[in-house]
Amino acid sequence: MKIVAALMLSMALCSPAYAQRIPPPSVPVDIEVEAAFKLFLVGHAVGTQNFICAPAATASGVDWLFIGPQATVFDAAGEQIETHFQSRNPFEPDPTKVIQATWQHSKDTSAVWAVRLRGSTDANYVQPGAIEWLLLEMKGAQVGPTGGEKLAGTRFIQRVNTVGGMKPPSAECTPGIVNTRRLVPYEADYYFYK
Repeated sequence: MKIVAALMLSMALCSPAYAQRIPPPSVPVDIEVEAAFKLFLVGHAVGTQNFICAPAATASGVDWLFIGPQATVFDAAGEQIETHFQSRNPFEPDPTKVIQATWQHSKDTSAVWAVRLRGSTDANYVQPGAIEWLLLEMKGAQVGPTGGEKLAGTRFIQRVNTVGGMKPPSAECTPGIVNTRRLVPYEADYYFYK
């Protein structure tokens, strides 16, 4: 019931007009955003956290490797506002870090890339069986081809109110199923700050 209420509240606060009048979500201190940054967009994501059974330094020689999210982010009216996925960050000079979490606005196609700054599995906030809550830091942003900039000013993103998305059990990744993918359903609220 607590999660349903939190999700309903966050959905009701998705539009920029509401976001300017609301305080940031209640989160563990590790993932708070400094008061100097302004909350400008909130959305509810529904999708999957994706894994592949791959060679690993484990006793069995294999384990599930995280290969990124795939989600649609909705506003309070249930309209798609963003797509969330993993993609190449064209602004990242280090070639070992070019694939990053990405959000692209559905209307103006502006995009932002971000990486995990800090996370929390604090049981006072994160429900059992749910992926951790995160504070993500922007590592690149881009306006859309016609000048759209809804996401271009993003500095930080919080992932909160998570449901599902956990890595599958290691025992279910065996040498006989290497390259098999698991798409694990998840939901989360994303808060964008500039």
